[in-house]
Amino acid sequence: MADPDGIYVDATFGGGGHSREIVSRLSPKGHLYGFDQDADTMNNIIPDDRFTFVYSNFRYMRNFMRWYGHDKVDGILADLGVSWHHFDDSTRGFSFRFEGPIDMRMNQKEGFKASDVLNDYPEERLAQLFWLYGELQNGRQLAQAIGRARKNCRMETVSQLMEAVRPVIGREREKKDTAKLFQALRMEVNHEVDALREMLESSVELLDKGGRLVVITYHSIEDRMVKNLMKSGNIEGDIKTDFYGNREVPFRTIGKPIIPDAQEQAVNPRSRSAKLRICERI
Repeated sequence: MADPDGIYVDATFGGGGHSREIVSRLSPKGHLYGFDQDADTMNNIIPDDRFTFVYSNFRYMRNFMRWYGHDKVDGILADLGVSWHHFDDSTRGFSFRFEGPIDMRMNQKEGFKASDVLNDYPEERLAQLFWLYGELQNGRQLAQAIGRARKNCRMETVSQLMEAVRPVIGREREKKDTAKLFQALRMEVNHEVDALREMLESSVELLDKGGRLVVITYHSIEDRMVKNLMKSGNIEGDIKTDFYGNREVPFRTIGKPIIPDAQEQAVNPRSRSAKLRICERI
């Protein structure tokens, strides 16, 4: 942290671990705003005058910061991984390890659930979804299997989904492909790509000169978006030049992406795909 007197944003508050560490380094003048759309995270609110919890999706970060009187901030952190408590709560439907409703909503006030995707999307759209967000090469076969199963009854539980797709997913790749399937559904239900796009684009305007953007990604789709923004200032990765051909980029990247070492991966297998990228506003 460059300035303990600065204004900072934890865009993915979750369990509050990152936020507690940041607050511990702030002076009495510094302040941290923690964003999360999951009401369960309110149980982790930090009782400190230097911290403000914002019950909202991070896609609205810029609007809320202006509401709180800040046109600029000194740092933004986003850990894009799903919290463990989501995977361990059978009522939320984020994991195929437990029986329960196929929900997957981060914000429980939203009405659109993963079961609605499975039952209401045409097979072609399901296939596209599984390929785009899950990078599943057998997405079309998965969509067809779901289409056949939902003709008999509406698909509402994890066991119904698993029973439908099991003949399509080979045993040797069962865990990996099922995890990708659940990832695709979760990303669609929570509009994760659109939300990430808006948050990243707003960081260009919101970060003050010298301010840093730190993002931890867990799969190639979001990592590509983050990498492009940090290198070019936009999600597409298109680098603009001025009249003289000089590059016009808002950030400079700091170091290479940081990946967990073998020891951390052994303790937390989910971290194997993690990448931490840092850039600084020019």
